[in-house]
Amino acid sequence: MLEVKGLHAFYGKSHILHGVDMNIGKGEIVSLLGRNGVGRTTTCKSIMGLVEPVGNITYNGEKISGMEPHQIAHRGIGYVPEDRLIFPGLTTRQNLELGMKKSGQEGRWKLDDAYKLFPRLEERAETPAEVLSGGEQQMLTMCRTLMGDPELIMIDEPTEGLAPQIVKQVGEFLEQIASSGMSVLLIEQKLSIALKVSQRLYVMGHGEIVFEGTPSDLEANESVRKEWLEV
Repeated sequence: MLEVKGLHAFYGKSHILHGVDMNIGKGEIVSLLGRNGVGRTTTCKSIMGLVEPVGNITYNGEKISGMEPHQIAHRGIGYVPEDRLIFPGLTTRQNLELGMKKSGQEGRWKLDDAYKLFPRLEERAETPAEVLSGGEQQMLTMCRTLMGDPELIMIDEPTEGLAPQIVKQVGEFLEQIASSGMSVLLIEQKLSIALKVSQRLYVMGHGEIVFEGTPSDLEANESVRKEWLEV
């Protein structure tokens, strides 16, 4: 579904990504792990066209590297950034409606589906998004992206700063959307979440992929965990 080959990315003269190769199949949850600053977010932004990519990125057999972000989104890729980027002056419901692929039209994911995933959003439907808790804003951002009907969703650090109960809900959310046939690229620091929900994992260090395998492969590889993941 998504294939990345020889991806390089730069911020000015700073060389951030150094030949990243990765792929995601239909219905897979794939986690990209690593410490802060190694290039995980830049990888997502490069795929989404928010950072100019150097290399080859294909989606469903079509080259998307070099396309504008809106063109990539229209092809079925959704992105949930780590800073959430809600519309604070709009209500929860209005934020969700803005995520729809075409204004006023519903796709596979409807408001009722978002409310079933996170009932708290329905309770807060007419509440301004700016007064939602951090966990509620994270739920809102993820569900707003779903309203655009993506086939692949990239989610950057969805559990950062959240209470344990909300972290559990996020994990359940990931499993539910994957069961619907959607693919997920998860950027995550909590190893326990990634090991539980992922079919495959990549570990990144210094802008390169240093490990690829299954959760059981990573659990068995103490040297990779110590060198690239543990503090």
